[in-house]
Amino acid sequence: MRKWLVLASAALGLAGLAALLTRRGPDLPPGAGKTIARIRAGPVTGVINGKSGYAQSGGVRIWYESIPPVGAEKGVVLLNSSLGVGSLFWPPMFLRALSAAGYRVVRYDHRGTGASSWMTGWSRKHPYSLIDMASDAIAVLDDLRIARTHVLGFSLGGFVAQEVALAYPERVQSLTLMSTSADPTDTSMPGPQAWPLIQSAIAGFPLLRYRLLGGETNLVKELLAGLVAQGGDEPVDVEEWTRIVLYDLRERNGLNLRALLQHHVAVAVTRSRYPLLGTITAPTLVIHGNADAFLRIEHGHRLAAAIPSASGLWLEDAGHPFPYPDMPFVISAITSHLATTNPYLSRPAGRSGSGHHDNK
Repeated sequence: MRKWLVLASAALGLAGLAALLTRRGPDLPPGAGKTIARIRAGPVTGVINGKSGYAQSGGVRIWYESIPPVGAEKGVVLLNSSLGVGSLFWPPMFLRALSAAGYRVVRYDHRGTGASSWMTGWSRKHPYSLIDMASDAIAVLDDLRIARTHVLGFSLGGFVAQEVALAYPERVQSLTLMSTSADPTDTSMPGPQAWPLIQSAIAGFPLLRYRLLGGETNLVKELLAGLVAQGGDEPVDVEEWTRIVLYDLRERNGLNLRALLQHHVAVAVTRSRYPLLGTITAPTLVIHGNADAFLRIEHGHRLAAAIPSASGLWLEDAGHPFPYPDMPFVISAITSHLATTNPYLSRPAGRSGSGHHDNK
């Protein structure tokens, strides 16, 4: 009898998994299939448009791209990506907006991702830390001969950005910290919200079928469906994102799953930054969504309170994924923040959008 119960339970489990995987996901943008097929048929171009190269960071090779500004250069913005994600996946419209505002944009692949070293000799006994990853960022600046920069980080990239500001304050003109924390392992802070994460996982099962099926077309569809599900005011640009995914697959071997574990361990082995944040003098903008189920908004509030020069921008109905729902408003806030650190630029007089801004 027990054998039959085990078999029945297994059958029900498989049936449930099959139902989730075959569940209809978000509709792809109109004409997505034809666009993907057209771009797949030829060489993939237009993804890297700036000056690219490699920096050496203690024997680790770090890929970067320096994208020139439109018009006169007002400064440099260094972008620090999230956990396990290569720098190609910064939204193109975000890069264009920073460039159009007069900033040279430098993006780089964290160690373990993209075209940077994949750290094949890594082990739990000999991991790297967020401090090592901050050294990678500085190696990029050194290779490009950039003395000071605006440092922007999202999620894990925000952890790295804080480490850069702590260890190399003379290199940091300003900080922008998005959906991040000074210590995500701090048990005194609210942890992830279980039910929203479960709901997100269930909603993500239809997208998982694309990854399980594999192949270029399905992996492009996986990303497009995720962007559609994420929502937002901007339409999903199928052509741009198709080129990015295909370039990443063909030239960089796609997602490195080991980097997800490596980055998690880097976070775990790095000490809390809370006792050190009071030494940061760079003007800082903390941006966080009040619907972030992964890093609760309390992390953003505490982070902003701990940095003497920080102000907070709290986004209504924004979760953890980037881009946020109201990107024009967020971009305006970021470029206004960057402008305050340049005495030759003036801050715009007003703002509108779905967020609340706190100044100390």
